[in-house]
Parts: sequence; structure tokens; C-alpha cells
Amino acid sequence: MTTATTPARVSRRGSLAALVLASLGFFLITLDVSIVNLALPSIRQNLGGDISTQQWILDGYTLFFAVLLLCFGNVSDRVGAKRAYITGIVLFGIASLLCAVAPSVLTLIVARCAQGATAALMLPASMTLIREAFPEARDRAKALGVWAAGGAVASAAGPVLGGALSTWDWRLIFAVNVPVCAAMLALAPRVQRSPRTSVPFDWAGQILALIALGSIVYALIEGGATGYDHPLILALLAVGAAALGLFLLVQARVAHPMMPLGLFHAGPMRVAMFGGFTFIYAWFGSVFLASLYLQQHLGIAPALAGLVFLPSAILSFFGNLASGPLANRFGPRFPVILGMASLVVGLSTLAISAHGGSVALVAITLILIGGGGSVAMPPLAGVVLEHAPEGQAGVASAVSNTFRQVGGALAVAIFGVLIAPEGAFLAGMQISLASAAALAVACLIASTTLAGSRRVPRQGPRLPLAE
Repeated sequence: MTTATTPARVSRRGSLAALVLASLGFFLITLDVSIVNLALPSIRQNLGGDISTQQWILDGYTLFFAVLLLCFGNVSDRVGAKRAYITGIVLFGIASLLCAVAPSVLTLIVARCAQGATAALMLPASMTLIREAFPEARDRAKALGVWAAGGAVASAAGPVLGGALSTWDWRLIFAVNVPVCAAMLALAPRVQRSPRTSVPFDWAGQILALIALGSIVYALIEGGATGYDHPLILALLAVGAAALGLFLLVQARVAHPMMPLGLFHAGPMRVAMFGGFTFIYAWFGSVFLASLYLQQHLGIAPALAGLVFLPSAILSFFGNLASGPLANRFGPRFPVILGMASLVVGLSTLAISAHGGSVALVAITLILIGGGGSVAMPPLAGVVLEHAPEGQAGVASAVSNTFRQVGGALAVAIFGVLIAPEGAFLAGMQISLASAAALAVACLIASTTLAGSRRVPRQGPRLPLAE
């Protein structure tokens, strides 16, 4: 039952404040995935560790992010998006500070896990803030483009900043978050209060999700070092599979599931979930591989390697801004197909050209990959919000972003395993990119089922958010 209601009219000032606050949060959350990649060699030199340690520095964040998104999507709806978001900002700043002062690699991994957990509290709340601030479909599409631009630019600019900051001290890549969090807290009072819903918490679902994803990702990462025939790895994979099956069973039977399976009844929602998974799988994996490829295979310094990602960062910003008008004019189908086609071309070209060692070609392929995602992702986020039942925007956003973060965690785990053997880097890189390209082709085909050309009226009755 809803215990508070959304105001009928949202002030222009409050809407702008909500958009800026949500976009800054998405920027920070995404930045802390990609900013670490080019700093990994410096961290390894300072704190020690091997390839699996490097994977855990990345996947500790994405794993807890993915696992807790569903839980915190429920929390966001229950306590109100604004309250959840502010709490997440405070905790994210504290976790970032702990990362910056970590005395050992183990401490850093634990702090990264805490960062991921607090990011999971912020992300679904940020999407809900936009839905509340922009109830009209046309305005919301544009707002989502701006919001997604923050994430896309952070994802592409992260390696640039990571390369530059790690030249001085890798700890700066985490310390830089603290003043940004302080600025966000100063802006928060301008955002209107969010409504709350009273929904029981799904403890069984949360525990099973943690066991399933944790066991599978751990087995994938550590199996690369110990071998996948190791009894512990086989046991973890079996536990993960069993927990995943039980999780789905629980979600189908409990009265208030953390991941309502009814969300997947609508075909567009399924396409949106698959599209989010595909892009983040491709992008996180590409950034991970390209960072190592440029530094370890081509011998480029971190700061210079980071500049290779700069063109992608710039064009991704404009791609996100263009996605809203494209979706309003043509419906979500056209920009999603366009973005996925760009993704396929970029991934395939990077895989084919890996033996050539061309830095310019790496930069071009990253433009195609990141730019394609920047055009496709905002319309897919709009599909999620449009088909979310009233009062479940936080849950729907959390489910969507869970698929995205699981894609990122699996990419780093799987790609890391494929490139880990001695002398197998290039072959593993090509196989990894080919797998991502195949997913993008499948998503492109699925995207043809989305709504086609349509025009949303500028004036008139409010469009329904769900059927």
C-alpha cells in the first residue's frame, strides 16, 4: 500500500535538481567501474597480487552491485527514492575513502565490495527520481538521455581519468569521489520528497541471489587459476546453479518477490533486460581487455593509454543526448537497432585487428562500441520505466540494472580466464570479443520486436506508465 503520494505537479526547479543529482550519481557509479582498469598495474606494483587479484578488484565492485540491486530496489520503493539515494551517497563517499587509504590488496577488495553495495543503493533510486520528476513520456525520454549521458561518459572517460591520476598516485582514483559526494549532498535538499510503498522484504530471495551470483562468479575467477576440474570449483558451480533454481522458484511463489517474474511477461521488457546485459558485457569486457592490451601488450604508459578512450567518451556524450529525440521520433526500435549494429561492427573489428597492434584502430572500435551503447541504452531504460507497474519503478530499475551488472561481472570473470594462460592473451581476447559480438547480433534481432515509429504529443493527457 502506498503511504505517500507523488505531487500532481513537479516544479521545474525541482525536476532540474533531480535530474542533475541522478545524473551525477550515475556518473560516479559508472566511473568507479572503468576508472580502475588502467590503474591495475600500478595497484599491483604497490600492493601485489596476480591476475585473479586484479579481477577481484574489478568484480568485487560489480558483484556486490549486481547482487544487492534487487534488494535495494525494494528498499528504494519502501523508504522513498530520495531517502535511499541520500543514504547511498553518504555510504559511497565513505567506501571510496576506505579504498583510497587501503594498506593492502585484501583491504582494497573489501572496500571495493562496500563501494559496490552502496552503488546498488543509489542506482535504482536515481532512475526512480527521474520517473517522479518527469511524469510525461516525452520529457522523461529526454531526461533519461541526459541521465544516461552521465553514465556513458563516465564509462568511456574512466580509463582517461584512471590513466592520468594513476600516473601520480592510484589512490587518487578513489579519493576524487569524496568531494563529488559532498556536492551532491548539498544539492539534495532541492529535490522533492519521494513517495513510499509498504512492501514486505524478501529475505529468502536476497540470500539465494547472493549465494547464486557469488558462487558462480567466484568459481569463474578462481577456476582460471586452480582449474575448472578442481573439486571446490565444481562444488561452487553446483551450489550456484542450485541456488539460482531455488531463487526462481521462490520468486514465483512468494507474495512479494524482490524480482517479480511478472515483469518479464511483456516482450519489450525482456528485450530491455537482454539489451542491458549485452551492452555492459561487451563494454566492461572491452575496457578490461583494451586497457591490458594497450599497456601490457603494446607497452603504452597509463596516461597515454587513457587518451585512447577519450574519443569514445566525447562521442558517447552526444550519442546519449541524441537518443532521446531519436526515440521520440522513431520509437525505441530504431535507436536500439542502430546502437547494436554499431556494437557488432566495433567488437568484430577489434577482434579481427588484435594482431595488428594499431592504437588508432583500437580507438575507433571503442568509439563504435561505446557510441553504440550510448544510443541504445536510454531507449531501453525508457522501455523499463514505461512497462513498470505503478509503485514498482525502483524494483523494475533494479532488475534491469542487475542484468547489466551481472553482464559486467561475468565479462571480467570470463575474459580474464581466457587471457590468463601464458601466451594466450591475443587468442583469448579474440574469443572474448567474438562472444560479445554474437550476443550483440542476437540482441539486434530481438530488438526488431520493439515499438516502431511513433510521435508522442507535446500536449494532452498523461500517458500511462504501465498497461
